[in-house]
Amino acid sequence: MLPDATQIADPFHLVKLANSKLDECRRRVQNDTMGHRGRKTDPLYRARRLLTKAHERLDDRGEEKLAGLLAAGDPHGEVRMAWHAKEVLRSIYDIPDPDVAAEFVTQLGVDLQHDSCPVEVRQLGRTILRWKDRTAAWHQARFTNAPTEAANNLIKRVKRIAFGFTRFRNFRVRVLLYAGRPNWALLATITPRVKSEEPVNGA
Repeated sequence: MLPDATQIADPFHLVKLANSKLDECRRRVQNDTMGHRGRKTDPLYRARRLLTKAHERLDDRGEEKLAGLLAAGDPHGEVRMAWHAKEVLRSIYDIPDPDVAAEFVTQLGVDLQHDSCPVEVRQLGRTILRWKDRTAAWHQARFTNAPTEAANNLIKRVKRIAFGFTRFRNFRVRVLLYAGRPNWALLATITPRVKSEEPVNGA
């Protein structure tokens, strides 16, 4: 429908994919080393929150704890490598120049497919290469569809609880009120009119 439109890979979804591959790697290594799913006393299970947290949000205590848990539960360094891959991918969006970002994305996709990388990281590298143009396009437009997704999510949440709404204008009022900042000047034009009750028995 829009042949001249440029597709953009949303940063949220790309980072979410990297975190997902990191968690897959953690669970696989957990099962290979311990022979069971994560338990509250297992090092990698205890590190699951710290692994998905942005590096700049870790304080000294958090970094020390993460390093200790990885040393105890990641004998071959696979989870650590997946964590570094996730952090390097996040750094894509710190590059101001679109051309440099495009080269960086391409090289990163190639590097992550090296034989020394865990299988989950290699999968991430292949995805990055397939979406390299869409990922680099963000640096030109710096636009995401987050506002649209937020609005759609808000409307769906209202729709799920809007049992009994038979008129669109009633539903519209509910959406505006649920959003928190309705235009009260327009509310009178969309508020349904209530019919006056007719007198009963001539009263």
